[in-house]
Amino acid sequence: MLIQRIITALALLPLMLGMLFYAPDWLWAAFSGLIALLALWEYARMSGLDKRQVNHFLVFSLIFGIVAYLGGWQLPDLVWYLVLAFWLVIMPLWLKKKWTLKGGWQAYAAGWMLMLPFWYALVGLRQGINDATSLLAVMGLVWVADIFAYFTGKAFGKHKIAPTISPGKSWEGAIGGAVCVAVYMTCIWYADWLAFDTGWLNAVFIGLVLTVVSVCGDLLESWLKRAAGIKDSSNLLPGHGGVFDRVDSLIAVLSVYAAMMAVLN
Repeated sequence: MLIQRIITALALLPLMLGMLFYAPDWLWAAFSGLIALLALWEYARMSGLDKRQVNHFLVFSLIFGIVAYLGGWQLPDLVWYLVLAFWLVIMPLWLKKKWTLKGGWQAYAAGWMLMLPFWYALVGLRQGINDATSLLAVMGLVWVADIFAYFTGKAFGKHKIAPTISPGKSWEGAIGGAVCVAVYMTCIWYADWLAFDTGWLNAVFIGLVLTVVSVCGDLLESWLKRAAGIKDSSNLLPGHGGVFDRVDSLIAVLSVYAAMMAVLN
């Protein structure tokens, strides 16, 4: 399993970085769309939709994405406010109440609320190759939070955040991850890698908010899998599970980050 994880990571990392830093805008949009569409497929299979509904959902989403990109459609501010409301209000309630999806309009709405802003964030935050560094910096926040939360939790974790959803996550690990994110945000703020101008304290605060969102995004995907009775969202990535498994926190963080950029600028 470890060898599989390493081989898969070594194959995917150069592809991701190559696309991020060298692909023309249309190819980056297509690559980002593929990631979002695969994650949407995995989500749809665990949301109570049958095979026919899943296929229709994916085809309609693909057509919308192509038309939206070619037509230069942008999400209105109202949608970005809804994105913030979803991740900062509705999603914590979802985890607290342990709501389950059993198909219907709720499954479609939640799927689009997860994946559509995520795709728009990937495309919108990388308007050109010059924006690649700032987008990578935001992605790096997720990886820093996840890695240091894991090791801090292993060493000191005693108090579980959500034992019935993700028994491995602890408050001690989350705090350790948040502390490291604060240091990380200080470094990228000093290096001027952020996509906006702000003071150091604001940069650290934004980083901490995104850290909380990152943890909650991971927990939400864990709950969706637990409610569906599956371990991994799929087996597309040997040793890693599915695409949704790998981008769950990125979906949350990039969506909220892009929403903040849209409504505050």
